[in-house]
Amino acid sequence: MSSIKDLKPANVWNNFYQLTRQPRPSKHEEKVRAFLLDWGKSHGVETFADATGNVIMKVPATPGYENRKTVILQGHMDMVPQKNNDVKHDFLTDPIETWIDGEWVKAKGTTLGADDGMGVAMAMAVAESKDLKHGPVEILITYDEETGMTGANALKPGVLKGQILVNLDSETEGELYVGCAGGMDTEGYGKYTKVRRPAGYEAYSLQVKGCQGGHSGMDIILCRANANRIAARLVDLILAKTDSKLVEFTGGNMRNAIPREADVLLYVKDPAKVARVVTKAGREIFDEFRHTDPDMKIMFTPTDVRKAYVKDDEARAIVNAILACPDGVERMSQTMSGTVETSNNLAIVKIADGKVSVVTLMRSFIDSAKVALSRKIAAVLNNAGIKTRFVGGYSGWAPDDKSQILRVMKSSYKKLYGKEPEVMAIHAGLECGIIGGIYPGLDMISFGPTLKSPHSPDERCYIPSVQKAWDFLVAVLEDIPEK
Repeated sequence: MSSIKDLKPANVWNNFYQLTRQPRPSKHEEKVRAFLLDWGKSHGVETFADATGNVIMKVPATPGYENRKTVILQGHMDMVPQKNNDVKHDFLTDPIETWIDGEWVKAKGTTLGADDGMGVAMAMAVAESKDLKHGPVEILITYDEETGMTGANALKPGVLKGQILVNLDSETEGELYVGCAGGMDTEGYGKYTKVRRPAGYEAYSLQVKGCQGGHSGMDIILCRANANRIAARLVDLILAKTDSKLVEFTGGNMRNAIPREADVLLYVKDPAKVARVVTKAGREIFDEFRHTDPDMKIMFTPTDVRKAYVKDDEARAIVNAILACPDGVERMSQTMSGTVETSNNLAIVKIADGKVSVVTLMRSFIDSAKVALSRKIAAVLNNAGIKTRFVGGYSGWAPDDKSQILRVMKSSYKKLYGKEPEVMAIHAGLECGIIGGIYPGLDMISFGPTLKSPHSPDERCYIPSVQKAWDFLVAVLEDIPEK
């Protein structure tokens, strides 16, 4: 097969293909929003954008199903724009180029956008279908989910009438999610003293590349290498053991993606000595992460830089703060076995042009734990003269053991596949928690097809899972109870 349009179920894959043609990085959803509005109208579906830019579709019930509870199918239109350095791609203008690798659909060196394009594609397939059996359906497609859940936060009461919300933004087929972590961003900012380039020093580039990265919620439990942390470890050793100066440090570019790459500029007095330090430490780091990040590369090469460097004591304090800043799993859940309760992603570090910027994303099922972690991060960064502010906070979504839609979906899945689905909570931010706060009393659940490595250029969608997820959605809609 040469095109994903040839895959089954054809209606879902064709809609997803159309979405790959629309540029849709977070905060730049104008083109995909216009596409969705035109698509709905061309299919005879009542479609409109709310006052802030969420797209809403209203699908009437199949004759005979008018007395069923109204279901809200919910996903988000934006995607995380990540690409490999050797790939030429402009996420503001270029379509995503897909290819089929056995049983997986992948993109050519970029994120695929199946998170959450696949969920939106399934909702679109419901809207255009003429033969499905279902009660009234509302489709809510939010914007800017990936960088702050802006669309969900901006949703107004009264726009939706549904009693049940089915979020289509989960990433493992056969799992039903009934709870999610809340989140909050750290924004660290400060200044440093710039010192003129010294005589007798040579300019070198230290690069950490090839880390797996991944979703800072779903993949944080895998303990993959964080390129910012690896680079800081190396710079700390270089500053401690050699006569060297820190010029710049740049790593990571998305708050919700584990950093895959970091670039550091240095002035060094003795390149051979620094190379020995990097080589020795690099061997130890490679061994430490040989299972999670086998393609990691550490490169130390000469370059041509004529910039001011960071004053020595300030450089050491800033690097120490990066090293000490919490990163990864902070605590495992005591009530949900095998689930991360609290974590932090040291997402973005930039030291350049006299300014310091550090961005992290905290996640936790427990608000008090999230606040406690924020105080720890503030203490570490403030000690290095980096001021902090905490923004974008949102609470988690607590499981409801009396959920009617959970009982319906467990029953439907067992009828289809002869076994019950796994029921679990997810250490990632789903919009359910926010929407549930705006619409109290909503009965909510989340599911979707299987995706791997979202938020990275290794993102891929398991083809057989899409058919299973679609068949499941069709069965659930037919089984929705009466009002």
